[in-house]
Formats: sequence, structure tokens, C-alpha cells
Amino acid sequence: MVKKVAILTAGGFAPCLSSAIGGLIERYTQVAPEVEIIAYRHGYQGLLKGDFLVVTDTVRANAALLHKFGGSPVGNSRVKLTNAADLVKRGLVAEGENPLKVAADRLVADGVDVLHTIGGDDTNTTAADLAAYLAEHDYGLTVVGLPKTIDNDVIPIRQSLGAWTAAEQGSVFAQNIVGEHNSGSRMLIVHEVMGRHCGWLTAATAQKYREWLDTQEWLPELGLSREAWDVHGVYVPEGVIDIAKESERLKKVMDEVGNVTIFLSEGAGLDAIVAELEADGEEVPRDPFGHVKLDKINPGAWFASKFAEKLDAEKVMIQKSGYFARSAAANDADLALIKQCTDLAVDSALRGEPGVIGHDEENGDVLTAIAFDRIKGGKPFDINQDWYSDMLAGIGQEFPVQTEAH
Repeated sequence: MVKKVAILTAGGFAPCLSSAIGGLIERYTQVAPEVEIIAYRHGYQGLLKGDFLVVTDTVRANAALLHKFGGSPVGNSRVKLTNAADLVKRGLVAEGENPLKVAADRLVADGVDVLHTIGGDDTNTTAADLAAYLAEHDYGLTVVGLPKTIDNDVIPIRQSLGAWTAAEQGSVFAQNIVGEHNSGSRMLIVHEVMGRHCGWLTAATAQKYREWLDTQEWLPELGLSREAWDVHGVYVPEGVIDIAKESERLKKVMDEVGNVTIFLSEGAGLDAIVAELEADGEEVPRDPFGHVKLDKINPGAWFASKFAEKLDAEKVMIQKSGYFARSAAANDADLALIKQCTDLAVDSALRGEPGVIGHDEENGDVLTAIAFDRIKGGKPFDINQDWYSDMLAGIGQEFPVQTEAH
């Protein structure tokens, strides 16, 4: 019988964390009001430290407020429970301690029967490690995860919570940034979108932005033209970027339209950038999960430098929509998806059924608790989808060759 549950959010933000917490609280209050709820602060960091907030009656009565906000009210961090050296360095465990055991023992000490993890592939693979440890050592706890990632790149989940909102908000960001195209002559704008390995968010953001363009009226006689406001190139990790060929095409756009705007996944061309840095003897910074710290190597600036000279750009602007988009409150489409998933997460927890809640692409898109050992990150964006190829054709970009990695 479930008497107490704990919730944590981890990894980077996405426009679903606050709402997912609210949805879990609302569902437990509806179907099992006797169950106590706590929320660990700053993800697995709070779990290791025993740092949590109690969900009081006041919180339960006002849980709907959480649907109106982005971010996470209980905080996030990037903690990998199998990276003991990093956790010792950060003072979260002592030398020689097994972080998985520390976490498991903390859950027992706090009287927790169910742990809800809300995060992306790193969060849920860490949850999988913890769930396996709990099962192997007969702790009798259930872990139920919810899939959060604006990249929409969790295998085998059809749609991650918050990704739709992130694309919509990236479009809003672009609507202002692209307005800068006349702040100087021959302007090159690089809109860098989050997406380490997956180009879904970049493509979806460009699509949402172009849908906004379709709703506007234009006055080309005074320079207010759709051509100038349009996207002129979309580059994702799944497609090979022929910089020489694209520079030739975009040079013509620059000459004819007077400006060029590209939407770029932060992970596009990452291997080439890292190889160039390492060839120059530079150390490539990485996080506790081994991922390249993209904010340190600045892919947008790298691509801008490659294109600017070839396009005879007189001014270059590089803008990143990631933090603007990922901290937004969930839109209506995501709110509906979040409710479906949080309702099932609670129902699964009360049944003692572990897993990550999502529509299973490998099982007819059924909404279910997917076994942790089936959860993986790095799901590639399918560049062969009609809507994407149609968009590239609409901006005059040749369909890219798929990268060997995908």
C-alpha cells in the first residue's frame, strides 16, 4: 500500500515541469488523498541530501497554480548517480560510498514508497539505475518517470512533455529577433536552437515561425517583405551541412533580399567543431554525463564565422532561444498531454507498476508505463517527413544528405 510519494525534477528545464508537479498533486488528491507527498529540491541532489519540501493542504488546494508557470518550483540540477567521483567532488556523497545506496537508503529513511522522476533521457536513465538497484536489493520501492525534453528525443516515446511549447516559444523569440534584419545592411542572423543530437526542435520552431509568417500581411513597397522576414536555412544534426554549397546559395539570397536568417540546432556539425578545437590543442569541456558543454564551444558563433565571410555579411547577430523557450509555461496542447501522463503516472504508482509514462512508438502509440530498460536518449529527428522536406523546398534549400550517424 502506498503511503508516501516523492517527486523530483532534474536535468535542464522544459515547459512542463511545474505543470507535471501540479498534475501529480491534483491526481493524488483526487484518487488517494491520504497519500503523503514530498518534493526533493534540486533533483537527485536533494534526494542525496535529504532536502525536501512537504506538500501541505495549502499546496494541494492551490496545485492548479503550477500549470500557469514555467521552470520548476522545486528546482533542478544535473546529477548522475553512477558518477561517484563527480558526486564526491561536489560533496554530495562521501569517498567510498555508493551513490545509488545513499539514494535508496534516503528514500527508506524518508518513508517513501513511490518516487516520481520528471526529466529527460539522462534523468530517466539515472532513474533506471536507481530502480534496478532498488529491485536488486529488495527495497520494495516503485519508480515512475515522466518524459521531459524539449528535444523530443526519448526512445521509444512519441512526444515528450514540453516540446510543443518550446517550439512555439522559439517562434515567438524569432519573431522579434528576425525583426533586426534591417538594423544594418547585409545582416546575417543565426538563431541557435537547443538540440544536442536531435534536430526536431529546430525544425519544429522554424515550422511554427513560418506558420506565423502565413498569418501576416506585408508591404514590400516599403521594404516590409516576407522574403526578408523568412527563414533562409535550417540546419539539424541529422543532415550533412555542405557549407560551401550553402554559402553559394545563401550569397544569392543576401544579394537579392539583403539579409539572411538561419535556424541552427546547437548540435549541428558538432563533430566537426570538436575535431577542429581538439586539432588546435584546445580542451573540450564536458558535463558529468560526458556531454560537450555547448554553451562553452558556441556552435552558433562557429557557423556564423564560416558563413559571414562567404556571404559578404556586414553585420552578424547570433541569438539563442533555448533559455527563453525552455522556461515557458506549458501551452494548451502540452497541458492536455501532461494531464494524460500524470493521471496514468499516479494510477501506475498506486498499482506498483514502474516505468516511464509515454505513448509507446514501438507498441502502436499506446499510452503506457514503458519499462526503464527500454528508455534511451538520442532519438534522431526523421528528416524524411513530408512537412520537413516541404519546408526546405519552400525556402529553396536542397534536401540534405542524411548523416552517417543517423
